[in-house]
Amino acid sequence: MVSSKIQPAVVWFTGLSGSGKSTLAEKVEHALKMRGVDTEILDGDRVRAVFPSIGFSLEERNAHIRRMGFMAGLLEKHGVVVLASFVSPYAEARQAARWQCRNFIEVYLSTPLAECERRDVKGLYGKARRGEISNFTGVSDPYEVPENPDLVIDTTAMSVEESVALVLGRLQS
Repeated sequence: MVSSKIQPAVVWFTGLSGSGKSTLAEKVEHALKMRGVDTEILDGDRVRAVFPSIGFSLEERNAHIRRMGFMAGLLEKHGVVVLASFVSPYAEARQAARWQCRNFIEVYLSTPLAECERRDVKGLYGKARRGEISNFTGVSDPYEVPENPDLVIDTTAMSVEESVALVLGRLQS
C-alpha cells in the first residue's frame, strides 16, 4: 500500500560506476518500506546477472535502458515506487525511460571520477584503464551529464543520510 504522501514514481539514479547509486537506492528503499510504501529496486548489476548477454555498445545500452524504463513504468502504474539504479550514460536513453513513466524523478549522482575510482572494489576502472574492458563509462566511453536532473547529489559532499532525506523530500513534494 502506497503512503498517502508518497505517490508511485520512478526514481532514476544515474551516474558513474561507484558514484553510490545502488547504496542510495537501497537506503531509500529501506526508508520507504519503514513507511509502508511498496517499492522495487531495479539495479544494473542485478539485472545484468539475469540477462548476461546484454552488451555495452551504445545501441545495446540504449536498448537495455529503454527496456528498464518500460519495466519501471509498468511497476509504477501498479502503485510501486521504483528505485532504478543504472549508469545509463546516454541522455537519449534516459529520456526514453522518462517518457515511459508518469512520475519520473532523475537523480544525478555527480560524484567525481577520481572518487568513483577510489571506491571501485571490483577493480573495473583499473581493468578499463589497462584495456581489459572496452566501452567502460568514464574511461573509454562517455557519460552524458543530465542537463536538467530533478536532483543532483555529490556523495563526497553529502552523507548517505542527507542524500536519502533529499530523495524522500522530493518524493513527498
